[in-house]
Amino acid sequence: MAVHRRISIMGSTGSIGTSALDVVAQANVAGETPFEIVALAAGGDSETLARQAIEFRPDIAVIADESKLADLRERLAGTGIETAGGLDAIIEAATRPCDRVLAAIVGSAGLASTLAAVRQGTDVAIANKESIVCGGKLILSEAARTGARVLPVDSEHSGIFQALGDGRSLEKLTITASGGPFRTATLSEMAVVTPQQAAAHPNWDMGIKNSIDSATLMNKALEFIEAAYLFNVSADQIDVLVHPQSIIHGMAHFTDGSVIAQLSTPDMRAPIAYALGWPDRVATNVARLDLAALGRLDFAEVDAARFPAIELARRAIALGAGGTTVLNCANELAVSAFIAGQCGFLDISWVVEEVLSRFSSGNQAALPCDTLDEIAYLDRFGREMAAELLKKAPSRAGG
Repeated sequence: MAVHRRISIMGSTGSIGTSALDVVAQANVAGETPFEIVALAAGGDSETLARQAIEFRPDIAVIADESKLADLRERLAGTGIETAGGLDAIIEAATRPCDRVLAAIVGSAGLASTLAAVRQGTDVAIANKESIVCGGKLILSEAARTGARVLPVDSEHSGIFQALGDGRSLEKLTITASGGPFRTATLSEMAVVTPQQAAAHPNWDMGIKNSIDSATLMNKALEFIEAAYLFNVSADQIDVLVHPQSIIHGMAHFTDGSVIAQLSTPDMRAPIAYALGWPDRVATNVARLDLAALGRLDFAEVDAARFPAIELARRAIALGAGGTTVLNCANELAVSAFIAGQCGFLDISWVVEEVLSRFSSGNQAALPCDTLDEIAYLDRFGREMAAELLKKAPSRAGG
């Protein structure tokens, strides 16, 4: 029997949001797992948001950039679809009654709406890893209080979630990394890459910020931290392996020596469908895996000298919730600077490392990150330190 689900999508015009709507469209045509859209929210792309709203008929469409609200209203005039603008409106939309909220707003900006949904007791499919990295302690404590489920959308955490079972006798987890576009590049080669080269991911279709994070392996650092929060394991219980084919997404290792892995082709619609449909599975047209045609699966250790991000994640976890928050916001600022041509590719990890050092030696490390205000304070601290450091990044001095 088909299970009818009402969902809201925060970040509907990004790569995750558009993939989610593709899953919804396929499921509704098939009729096996029909979805109804309650709310769609986007950053500033009023044209795409309006087009999505006309197709999927949500109760409300919300644009974060209030300067685009008039355009959105004009495009949706006569449809009967409510419109609103601003961050407060996005938070309100996330609290509207539904079965599941897909949290896909890029960066730490998605934290407030994710927390609002969890506080309502609504299940959240979390595609915004930064919300967990910055606010995992707060979000998961609120989820425990309200009974909301936090379901992973990242392919690696979805894979682990599917492999984990009841979690008994767990020994460790493995997250896989494609290695990005510079898997075999030297440090001297990486020193001169452009944002366009860094964003050219070999396997996954992602937005520019996530693609650059993949190139530095900072996305794996964020996923490493996210796994520690979501699965309540220590940093010592998480491994990262380079797996260039991106077929195995996550593995659970057990105390009897067994390893259970989740495999699928590299298509984000698969983990999105699992998170939206759980505990049921939603049929998709994702390409089926042909292991015989694939022929081989390769694995390698992460080269920490070229890709220091994983060790930075371990260091941030050791510093507590504040450390993971500072790591994330410093990275966000450094990636933005790299995209804008204001620093080099290797400066991104250098900035994050230096910000963590300043954080660990200051009074900020004592903050418990139990409130949004404390998280926001550390976010500002990390960004200010990163901005200061970018003025003297090694690439600026010819380093």
